[in-house]
Amino acid sequence: MTATTLRQPELFAAPEQPAPALWIDVAVPLPLRGSFTYSVAQGMTRNVAPGGRVVVPFGRQQLVGYVLECKSTPPRGIELDRVRPVTTVLDDEPVFDPELLRFLRDAADYYLYPVGEVLRAAAPAVDRREKRSFASDPRAKGKSLRAKWASVREETFVKLAPVAPVVAESADSKGAKSATGKSDDPRKARGDKQAQILAILEARGEVSLKELRAHVKTAREVVERLAGRGVVEVTRREVPADPFFGQAVHRDTPPPLTAAQAAAAEAIVHAVREHRREAFLLHGVTGSGKTEVYLRAVDAVQRAGRGALILVPEIALTPQLVGRYRARFGDDLAVLHSGLKDTERHAMWRRLHTGECKVAIGARSAVFAPIKDLGLVLVDEEHDPSFKQDDNFRYHGRDLALLRAHRAGAVCVLGSATPSVESFFAANEGRYRMLQLPERATSAPLPAVEIVDLRKVGRRGPTGHDLLSLPLVRAIDETLDRGEQTILFLNRRGFAPSVRCGACDKALECPSCSVALVLHRREGALRCHYCDFTTPFMGSCFKCHSPDVTLIGVGTEKLEQSIISAFPRARVGRLDRDVASGVGAEAVLDKLRRGDIDVLVGTQMVTKGHDFPRVTLVGVIEADAALSLPDFRSCERTFQLLAQVAGRAGRKDLPGRVLIQTFQPGHPVLYRARTHDYEGFYEDEIAARRELGYPPFGRIAAIKMDSLDEQRVRDVAEDLARFLRALPECEDGAVKLLGPAPSPIERVRSRTRMQALLRATERPALRRVLHQLVAQLEAHPPPFVRVAIDVDPIHML
Repeated sequence: MTATTLRQPELFAAPEQPAPALWIDVAVPLPLRGSFTYSVAQGMTRNVAPGGRVVVPFGRQQLVGYVLECKSTPPRGIELDRVRPVTTVLDDEPVFDPELLRFLRDAADYYLYPVGEVLRAAAPAVDRREKRSFASDPRAKGKSLRAKWASVREETFVKLAPVAPVVAESADSKGAKSATGKSDDPRKARGDKQAQILAILEARGEVSLKELRAHVKTAREVVERLAGRGVVEVTRREVPADPFFGQAVHRDTPPPLTAAQAAAAEAIVHAVREHRREAFLLHGVTGSGKTEVYLRAVDAVQRAGRGALILVPEIALTPQLVGRYRARFGDDLAVLHSGLKDTERHAMWRRLHTGECKVAIGARSAVFAPIKDLGLVLVDEEHDPSFKQDDNFRYHGRDLALLRAHRAGAVCVLGSATPSVESFFAANEGRYRMLQLPERATSAPLPAVEIVDLRKVGRRGPTGHDLLSLPLVRAIDETLDRGEQTILFLNRRGFAPSVRCGACDKALECPSCSVALVLHRREGALRCHYCDFTTPFMGSCFKCHSPDVTLIGVGTEKLEQSIISAFPRARVGRLDRDVASGVGAEAVLDKLRRGDIDVLVGTQMVTKGHDFPRVTLVGVIEADAALSLPDFRSCERTFQLLAQVAGRAGRKDLPGRVLIQTFQPGHPVLYRARTHDYEGFYEDEIAARRELGYPPFGRIAAIKMDSLDEQRVRDVAEDLARFLRALPECEDGAVKLLGPAPSPIERVRSRTRMQALLRATERPALRRVLHQLVAQLEAHPPPFVRVAIDVDPIHML
């Protein structure tokens, strides 16, 4: 991307000064495209280089900017007396080396996002003290950049007091008072925030106050009130600064490889040793030992003295992979995750930047890690939509991993049991080298999959609970008899997905979003899963106060309660974002591994890459939900979810069994999932994509618009549509415009949303249209309407 010099008079006024020694193009972390020219005075040029950070005057502000280019002569066509000087140089050496800087600029160009914002996302964390120093003394170089790494820190932990079980006050029991006017049981939750915290503690045991605050902002005050009533206990103790290094691990010995593993590992290791720029797709069934192949590749790259980057879709998958790595190679590893403080994140960044550490593991943003001499990039579960950032800088971590490896001359390995259609197509076309692991590493067979037709057997089995059919109830009972474990998958949080008012004759909706409110019974509240609006549920409509309300559907909270009621002997756990997120999910999974949970109810958090030797039964409660979404990828996502969750069963010596409940037993996706037939699913799906011109046979970009003013956003959508239709590429059919139309979820956080889709067979035509659209938006920015361009969108809602 060539830097563009923008001249804005109010930004460049400066007093007389000595002749500059250097001219630099600087990107600032603002939603402005292009770069700005500044001068560097004599005596300040020694540490100025592309990729470095400088403090520059911008209007009346002092901003941290990023040097893109350095020139010994002034650029042509600018008025030299209007160029302002750099205030100070922040770094002794650039924070981005030439390879990483080029990669980041390419990423900004591809996703049509301001390069300064991209560089800020990839830059090391800056301590708050340093930011204050810029305001008070712009020339003070913040000493906080040399962050200190502490091995331990103190944290506050909360757990239930050792008393009778806490019962959160439900909607049915609210208002029940004793003669004194107070609640009969002092341990009952008083309010939805107390109920939410108690629900998390019941599910998890002990939780840090820091994590509770991520769920409830006023957690400290709520916990103090609960502690005052003797409901919870609060302790404070030292913990490792990074939870991934808190426990000792026993060094392991590399196990013998299967023939397929050995062939895959040898192909990757050979490419690493030859310093080849090559991409692989490692397609292995669940339990086939892909992680062991990853470890052999990392070993090879370390022996070659080069660096490695390992990406996982979610932080919940990180502990398992970190544990395997530490057991094999030790603790010389940087783990990049959202739980790190700024100083800790900066310490990790500096270890990588200086070459002290050469291996990093993290979620999608780790693709920006400053690893020296990068030789290997691994993307685990490459199909996972979590790799796509859905706001601001809308990049895809997998695609940037491929670009990063290509720019660095490194090997890239994409691994999955259910590869994305685009990746499998690319491998079949020869752009990636296909490596197959067709059997499980333990020689255990894939689990037997049974389709339960809810139309025939009914929604309710002998227990009378909704969506617990007779075959599923019997299977759970038999699994408990054998002392084995069960996972039940339902991709809906809460107790009831919607509550319908008979008087209003409609579901209770969020006042700010066009979605139904979800009942969370333990909290005694209705909650919006899009904007987090919450209102108490008193057993009546919160609008008309009619008691004629009906709970519709089943969420994980209700399913958990149904299992507890139907199987009193079972120890039941739940894993969803209401009780755990990020690193906290590992606490629930550890209870399952230790055998402290017999039946785990969960959302898609339970489907991804986990290994539980005693899980022999997996139940998919309702397989139809994702198939009805207005998204051309709905079949692909449904197959991937079913295949991944089915893969949790029977991974070791015990045979596995999977029951999939559905109202559409004849659907092709369910047939392919029943037979573990990824290739068959791929052939079905690729034929439909070819006919419709969707990826991989076409390139798409979404234009997303939203505003607090419904009419404004509709007018802007029509104006942009007229502009696009008049472009030559759209007139001659090289690029097709679909829409604009209201988004499937039309209103979120009180903002009306519209979207349009641009589709083209060839990328260059689409790129030309997008660049013209960007120029139009910069020349005529629509007032009070946000417009975002999402290149290669994944989420269509």
